[in-house]
Amino acid sequence: MQSRPRRRTLISSTFIDMIRHILIIFCFFGLRLLGFGQSNFTVTSTEAASVLHGAYNPSTYALGTLALAPSEISEDIVNRLNADSLQAYIVALASFENRNTGSDTLSATRGIGAARRWVYASFERYATQSNGRLVPTYFQFDQAICGMAQHRNILAVLPGMDTANHQIILIEGHMDSRCDTPCDTVCLAQGVEDNATGTALVMELARVMAQNEYPHTLVFMVTIGEEQGLYGAGAFAQYADQEGLPIKAVLNNDVIGGIICGQTSSAPSCPGLNAIDSTQVRLFSSGGFNSAHKQLARYVKWQYQEELSPIMNATSGWKSVPMQVSIMAAEDRTGRGGDHIPFRQRGFSAIRFTSANEHGNASNGPGYADRQHTSNDILGVDTDGDNEIDSFYVDFHYLGRNALINANAAVMVAYAPTSPIIEVIQAKEDSNGTVQVEVHVSSPAPMHRVMLRTTQNDFDTVTALSSDTSIWVTAPTIANVYFVSACAATLQSDGHRLESLFSQEKMILAGQVGIEEQMDLPKPTALFTLLQNRPNPFDESTWIGIHAAAQIQEEYGEICITDMAGRLIKVLPITLHAGVNEVLYRHGYGEVGTYNYSLFIRGTCLESKKMIFAN
Repeated sequence: MQSRPRRRTLISSTFIDMIRHILIIFCFFGLRLLGFGQSNFTVTSTEAASVLHGAYNPSTYALGTLALAPSEISEDIVNRLNADSLQAYIVALASFENRNTGSDTLSATRGIGAARRWVYASFERYATQSNGRLVPTYFQFDQAICGMAQHRNILAVLPGMDTANHQIILIEGHMDSRCDTPCDTVCLAQGVEDNATGTALVMELARVMAQNEYPHTLVFMVTIGEEQGLYGAGAFAQYADQEGLPIKAVLNNDVIGGIICGQTSSAPSCPGLNAIDSTQVRLFSSGGFNSAHKQLARYVKWQYQEELSPIMNATSGWKSVPMQVSIMAAEDRTGRGGDHIPFRQRGFSAIRFTSANEHGNASNGPGYADRQHTSNDILGVDTDGDNEIDSFYVDFHYLGRNALINANAAVMVAYAPTSPIIEVIQAKEDSNGTVQVEVHVSSPAPMHRVMLRTTQNDFDTVTALSSDTSIWVTAPTIANVYFVSACAATLQSDGHRLESLFSQEKMILAGQVGIEEQMDLPKPTALFTLLQNRPNPFDESTWIGIHAAAQIQEEYGEICITDMAGRLIKVLPITLHAGVNEVLYRHGYGEVGTYNYSLFIRGTCLESKKMIFAN
């Protein structure tokens, strides 16, 4: 067969460039639309919309009786919160059988529509019980999800009393459930652990916390679309960003009531199949040095230890059981993501509460035998044959304690004074090799304290309260790097204290590079200094830091991870600017041992260090 002669077409370079630019623009905006196509945001209650925007009269929503002190509010919440209520909510949510985002909206008994109306009616009931102080509303948005074009989150808004400083604290959990396939709208998907537990927690806190008033506005939000791509939270985060809503803290609750390990739980989690943990809760958040999200997580833990724990210890029964609040290095479990992430992406401080143990992971592939994201995510089993569930997969008392930690955090954030500004003045090393750091604290508050940490996500040491503006803190261990922050505090008439959110951190480089902020010591001579990873040893992921000298505007580098035999495991690109730069290395789970990490700039290895994977 004779081939056809090829026709030559002349196209100008200008035209080609135009086409290229059009394609680039299409790819950028088109992908944004595909991934973040929420639009037509509507707060269905004009009253709730006004409160969210700060356009309301707080006296309208004030209590008729004398308002309680913050410590009394936390104690009141401890007394009012009911584990039986949590159980009743979860039983009701499970009864809707399938709460997939795209499931039935017309049935009175089954599907996302029936579940959504039930939650809204519950918020309306709590509004009546609070004499109209709680304002229920839907947050409606357009987004193509599982064959449905329009969706609704459910909100209960509790107006704050501070007219001079309108801020919002958001407590959230997603309501939608799923089976193996994200858009299976007809399967049995009771979604008890994931995430009737988080929804129940939000509902119970709306009921209980509406009985008191707070300086800042509290928003209790139940979202949808989490299982398909965090759409419900993403829509509200986008709305909050566009409208300039002053969200101070986001407390996301997802998979928060289960206590039993599965076979394939997403790391970091679960010491072994069927292991039980009803005393630990994990806080996931983004960032390392100077992360507002990590600082919020530390604040939640600190306020539990200092303020809430004594109140709970004074009770009896399940509320008095001590809890361990664990600050996790990663933003979420391996391969997973939660509704705190869209808020973090838009600059709002956000963290996730998750059970210590969970029964599932990110994949439902071959060999998957856990309950999460299957039809087996149910209430429990009947062990004695009386057709009544008597062995529950969710520990309602454990869920209640996690709810109390949420509530206390919200109370403390709502009443917190302004965070201080700090400056590292000097650092001294005594004859015993102990490093002491002097920190100057600037704040109108009468008292302050300083926090210092080294390689851990938690603080290594916290100073006692002091009225001095210059505070010395002793480093408990010798390290390469120290991170210092502070909080402001006021003492209440009942002896309790109110503490601000922790300030931004200051970094101190010690050892071979001197003290970064000490004016009478030389600055680091190296353009780039590889810092010790933290935490170290680590269990799934760890932060690797590089300090770049002040004259560095922008440089591109790579962190290369190798085993002790020199085999390359991973390459992490990083853009470096003056100051501390960090990259998160997710190791996953595998062979325990020591690994090398090296800093490469323009193909040259500048420095290497060792790190230990211990779990």
